[in-house]
Amino acid sequence: MSLSNAGETGGLIDIGPARVNAAPMDADENLPRRKDDLVAQLAKQDLDPLSVEELTERIALLEAEIDRTRSKISRSINHRASADALFKK
Repeated sequence: MSLSNAGETGGLIDIGPARVNAAPMDADENLPRRKDDLVAQLAKQDLDPLSVEELTERIALLEAEIDRTRSKISRSINHRASADALFKK
């Protein structure tokens, strides 16, 4: 195809307008994905070889982590509320 007849035969430029924002974007889509997802690793771990004592200890450790996570959520909510109150007009 030569430059003289490019407009006549239609090229890739003439395929139509591209759709911008055709689908909504997920808020977490731009966040990097962790390759070492610890929760997934925990779920895949075979519990059969563990004794009752080891399973009890595991539950205690997981409950402590849940408490730590809930505490972080609470602090984050309080921090956000304080910031909102500070900048409220």
